[in-house]
Amino acid sequence: MTHHSQVEDSSRENLVDDRAGKLSGWGLLLVTLSVIMIMLTFPLTIFMCIKVVQQYERAVVFRLGRLTDKKPRGPGIIFVLPCTDTFVKVDMRTVSFGIPHQEILTKDSVTVSVDGVVYFRVKCPISSVVNVSNASFSTNLLAQTTLRNVLGTKNLAELLSDREGMSRSMQVCLDEATHPWGIKVERVEIRDVTLPQQLQRAMAVEAEAMREARAKVIAAEGEMNASRALKEASNVIAESPCALHLRYLQTLGAISAQNCSTIIFPLPIDLIQQFMQSK
Repeated sequence: MTHHSQVEDSSRENLVDDRAGKLSGWGLLLVTLSVIMIMLTFPLTIFMCIKVVQQYERAVVFRLGRLTDKKPRGPGIIFVLPCTDTFVKVDMRTVSFGIPHQEILTKDSVTVSVDGVVYFRVKCPISSVVNVSNASFSTNLLAQTTLRNVLGTKNLAELLSDREGMSRSMQVCLDEATHPWGIKVERVEIRDVTLPQQLQRAMAVEAEAMREARAKVIAAEGEMNASRALKEASNVIAESPCALHLRYLQTLGAISAQNCSTIIFPLPIDLIQQFMQSK
């Protein structure tokens, strides 16, 4: 299989490079007759020979079914023979297309729907015309299969968190596969990951439970810190009995600042204990 693929690749290289511009004897005769016809009907045929190629385009010219040159022509004015030459214009601008929603089974057996967008451009116009029938359509189909193959090896957590890494992996795979077609994949982006409704509800319940558990832990830590602070405050107050009376006065001041007719006067516990001992 490896030897067979190498033979196919070498024949493809010869088709693009080695045979460019080479014609047989009959081909040279037909080209000569075409040139003589143009000269005899000049200047009427001049409009059929001159073609204009835009700045963002390149022209791949075939003469009697073979490439005339190893490089594309343009931009600007090009000269073609009306009877023997045919040409194909190739757009060199960056083209984008959307990958439709693909149902993908992840590595942890979760079915998700994923879509994306691919940006590519033609790097070699000759290869894009000679080596593939429709470069844009072929790249679109290859992007769909590559999306399923790459994302099928990821878990759901990786699929939701590592989109940038998966986009780079898809770009490398697509760029390597489309290189013989003369296509350069510039960027791949995963736009949306759609989860089933049941899975969304289950994930929402799980997230809510995790938040509630985290809230309880935070509340318990707050209670523990508050109890430690109260313990330290009680030790400070126990060292100085006047501090407790000052605290009473502060409490009375806070109560009197409010518009209320009832004033609660805290009675020291030490005073109550003395009355109880006297009884």
